[in-house]
Amino acid sequence: MSEGDGGGPLVEVRNVKKYFPIRKGILGREVAAVHAVDDVTFAVDEGETLGLVGESGCGKSTLGRTIVRLLEPTEGTVSFEGRDISRLGPRAMRPLRREMQMIFQDPYASLNPRKRVGSIIGMPLKIHGVEKSQRKARVQELLATVGLSPEHYNRFPHEFSGGQRQRIGVARALALNPKLIVADEPVSALDVSIQSQMLNLLDDLQRELKLTYIFIAHDLGVVRHVSDRIAVMYLGKLVELSPAEDLYERPIMPYTEALLSAVPIPDPDLSHARERIVLEGDVPSPINPPSGCRFHPRCRYMTEICKEVEPPLVDYGRSHYAACHHPLNVDRETLERAKVSSRHTPAAADESAKPRDSSGRSDPVPGR
Repeated sequence: MSEGDGGGPLVEVRNVKKYFPIRKGILGREVAAVHAVDDVTFAVDEGETLGLVGESGCGKSTLGRTIVRLLEPTEGTVSFEGRDISRLGPRAMRPLRREMQMIFQDPYASLNPRKRVGSIIGMPLKIHGVEKSQRKARVQELLATVGLSPEHYNRFPHEFSGGQRQRIGVARALALNPKLIVADEPVSALDVSIQSQMLNLLDDLQRELKLTYIFIAHDLGVVRHVSDRIAVMYLGKLVELSPAEDLYERPIMPYTEALLSAVPIPDPDLSHARERIVLEGDVPSPINPPSGCRFHPRCRYMTEICKEVEPPLVDYGRSHYAACHHPLNVDRETLERAKVSSRHTPAAADESAKPRDSSGRSDPVPGR
């Protein structure tokens, strides 16, 4: 599914920024800021799964928390079902909390060790006024839905394995029948064998309950199997947005190429033959990000324009957007047809800087 299908997006993020101030001195004067999310725009349709990927520290978890209003955006708007929720107060947000929930990354830290499972899952029901007589039956129903026994109602979190704890987190997120779930790396802390069970569970729940997911991860191999579209972030910026399969077939941004080259391939011959792209240097500081394209200090295709001009997000067809002065896997005809997306391009980017040449062909996931 892509943007524009149906009667409008469920969630729309427009020019969202989230900066964390750095303060010093007795008066707490702001001397700098961490640019965690910097002018990001996209939309998610109802029933769709958008994968949000990037290295640790790229801002994807911060963006997820900002979307569900666990964090206040510094600038920009977040709209849910056409309504701007980015500046709503706690009282106005309370009814909307029923519609959007979050699955947290760490199944150990996100559950209160002093509470029983029944109390943990039932807390959203209590907060939103569900009768006490109905809560236990609802919690037991949720436990069964996520593959746990209703008899686990009175157990404590430490009595469960990591995979079971994550299922409890999923049950808590489902308690109020939300429309949107932001899943923040829900399988990264689990064993590989348990990861597949969790992914299958999330897929089944989406079909049964008509859920919309924003699935945050750093593993493109995992994201591929659950996502309709994938958004790639680097140092607070959205650098590529594409239907999932198209991203694997023709990555356009060199950073995406590097991420894909790290995806494991089950065929040892193909794995040995392919080129593994190792990015040199460290990720630049989000306090003082590089000028121009933020990826240029680590990019093997970098030229002078990359240092000086921030590239716009360009539509290369089939709803595939990328921000790069020297795009990959783009032929001359596609390059001429491509158009700058004013909707997705950050304000700091130069919309006149449409790419004029390609860096050639790249195939980081052979035999896919």
